[in-house]
Amino acid sequence: MSEAYFRVESGALGPEENFLSLDDILMSHEKLPVRTETAMPRLGAFFLERSGDAETDNAVPQGSKLELPLWLAKGLFDNKRRILSVELPKIYQEGWRTVFSADANVVDLHKMGPHFYGFGSQLLHFDGPENADISQSLLQTFIGRFRRIMDSSQNAYNEDTSALVARLDEMERGLFQTGQKGLNDFQCWEKGQASQITASSLVQNYKKRKFTDMED
Repeated sequence: MSEAYFRVESGALGPEENFLSLDDILMSHEKLPVRTETAMPRLGAFFLERSGDAETDNAVPQGSKLELPLWLAKGLFDNKRRILSVELPKIYQEGWRTVFSADANVVDLHKMGPHFYGFGSQLLHFDGPENADISQSLLQTFIGRFRRIMDSSQNAYNEDTSALVARLDEMERGLFQTGQKGLNDFQCWEKGQASQITASSLVQNYKKRKFTDMED
């Protein structure tokens, strides 16, 4: 039976998201705090919290603080035109980076942001002064949490793992599931329940055609 949905890998850790990936679509809709560096004509109606302060032409005034989806903030950001500036979400600021460097395992990443690594990687698109510190923090946080994630996935056979994955971000959950699959496959092999090796469909079709030719 064919699957209804074939998972498409995320591209969020690279320069651009993969918009065929459901994870990236969800991640790109997370809100990012920004400040407008110029007035935005005729856009006041799209931001309800600013509609009362909108100017006569229904513009978003310069200096307005808004929360925009990541995809929209990336589309409007331009270093030359200075349409808007981005404010770092708290989880990526220096205070939280200090917490991660002390012990990354104590943080509930899913509560703080279910796409912590992907969203953080996309923040580097905005050429902020803290980009180097953010990228280093993301890398060290991943390294610090990786071993515990994989150890947990390899020591939870036929158990309820909901508590183990509750504090993981979406990428970490994918790693945990990969570890679980490897454990389950090994257990099946060890018990002699692994799939039997069979001839491929190409070989079988070739044999059928050869048998038909011999009959003719």
